[in-house]
Parts: sequence; C-alpha cells; structure tokens
Amino acid sequence: MTSAADKAPRKFRFAAGGEGNPEEGGARKFVKLAQQAEEYGFDTFMIPDQLGNQVGPIAALGALTQATEKIRLGTAMLANGFRHPAVLAKDAATIDVLSRGRLELGLGAGLAKEEFEKGGIAYDSPAVRIEKLDETLTILDVLLRGQECNFDGKHYRIKGLKGSPRPRQGPRPPIAVGAGGPKMLALAAKHADIISVAAPTDSEGKVLVSGVTMDKTIERVNLIREAAGERFDDIELSWTITMIVITDDREQVAEMALNALDTGIVPNIAADVTLSSDDILGSPYIAIGTFEEIADQIRDVRAKTSMSYVGVFPTQMDAFAPIIPLLRGE
Repeated sequence: MTSAADKAPRKFRFAAGGEGNPEEGGARKFVKLAQQAEEYGFDTFMIPDQLGNQVGPIAALGALTQATEKIRLGTAMLANGFRHPAVLAKDAATIDVLSRGRLELGLGAGLAKEEFEKGGIAYDSPAVRIEKLDETLTILDVLLRGQECNFDGKHYRIKGLKGSPRPRQGPRPPIAVGAGGPKMLALAAKHADIISVAAPTDSEGKVLVSGVTMDKTIERVNLIREAAGERFDDIELSWTITMIVITDDREQVAEMALNALDTGIVPNIAADVTLSSDDILGSPYIAIGTFEEIADQIRDVRAKTSMSYVGVFPTQMDAFAPIIPLLRGE
C-alpha cells in the first residue's frame, strides 16, 4: 500500500490576479493583464471582488471568456454576502459555457466590512457569515451540476430550481474557498476542490504577521488535513505570494523587510509578533532571491505543506514570469 508520504506531489500550477491596487483596476487593463498572464504561461487569471474602484468580477469574466483562449478564469475571492447563491450559480454556469470550461469559482465569507457598510449591505457576525457560506457552497454544488436543488436552510431557501445552463466542466466547475482561521479552514475542507491557504487576520482585517511563517502555515494545512479526512488528497492547496523581490542578496532584503515591519510602514499588516530573518526567508508568502532561489523556495514550500498552486498579484507578474519555466511540469 502506498502511504501519503510516498505519493507523487501534485504538479505546480500558477495563478495571477487577486487583490491589487484598485486604482489600477480599469476594465480594459484587466483584459490586457489577462492576456499578458496567458502569454507568460500562467494557468489561471483571477479577478477580485470589490465594491470600490474595481471592475465587476462577473461582467469582467464574461469579457475575458472572449478575450483569452486557454488560460483558466477565476474569482479570488467573491464575497458571499454580495450575491444570492441562486443568482451566482446562473452567472457562474454561463461563464463556464462561454469560456468552454475554464472557470474556477472562488468564494470567501467576505472580510471587507467597510465595503459592506458603504454599499448598505448587512455585515453579519463571523459566525453568521460562515453559516451563510456553508449554505451557499451546498447550494452551488447542486446547481452547478445542472441538477434540481431543494434546500431549506437557515439563511437560504431554494425550491425546485434546476441549475441552468449546464456547465461545460463535469461534474461541475471547481470551487475554491479562501480560508485562514480554523473555522473557515474546516468549512473549506468540507466543500472546496481548491483551498487558498491565507494568513489569518485580526478584527480589523489586517494580516497577522505571525501567520506568514512556515510553521504556522503547516499548522493550517494540518487543520485542513484533519477536517478533510479522506478528501484531503483530492483537494488542491494554493497560496498567494504577497511580495517578490529579485535579488542576489536575500539576507539584506530580508533585513529591510524586517525593518519595514518593525516601523509599522507596511499597510494592512498587524505586527503581532517579532519575526527573524529566517522567518522571512522561509515564509511561503514572501519570495526573495534569484529566480533559481525562489524556484527552490517554492519547491520547499510544496515539500513541507503539499501546497502546489502558486498565486501572485498582477503587479508581480513580470517578476514571477521567469520562474514559471523553472517549475513547469514538476
């Protein structure tokens, strides 16, 4: 019998997209970014979900189905509270048909409280948002198979609705869930085909520095493994590299990064602990070094965590592109 340790690692995949600078989020620019990602050899292009100065993800994906040829198209991550699951299932199925089976549907519970409030949309407690996402994922699993859904939940009720159009992918398009905290990781393990393993955040939505270390990342993966049980080997694990610096002096850049964290000048970061240079250089979420060193670092991340689906922000595509051929096919 082959043990989990003896199994061949999942091959690398590469995604570009997700949250970037909303001031750079014009519709035409997103089309060009997706086309550039396809040319660079990225496997997937992801569009974020923001109510601010940002393209609407569903409409943008519709445009990209015609503006691209091979690259997979996804969302990273749709805020569940912005859409009813029945409406989302219709839009998602349509995009999968238009793209000839290239959709990866990413969802999350929704963290941007300010956007909910500005839009006049109820921002529920974390527990309620997780409950709603659990129900949404249950409903989507049925509707995106083209089946009839009858669901009587606490937050959503579906009566005799059949999923239409029937998606091109079978049995349904893959569903991704972004998760960082224990409850969200358990929920993702229950439903998702792809889990984006994120660093946890504080009550203000700032990323906790303690969560970016390799040890804490391994802890999150182990939570998924425990919650998923026999499903674990079928789940693809992803993460997003938030900083890429191409340099011949990794140690010096790591020290500069530490100084930036210590002085509090890095936005959206909560420095809840003091890190070391080794923590920075070993973090899955920070890539510093030559192209070859970063490729080795990514191999090390997969070996220690089983995460294999690498994401970068659009602003980092140029820097990361030369690394893709170093890892392609591995």
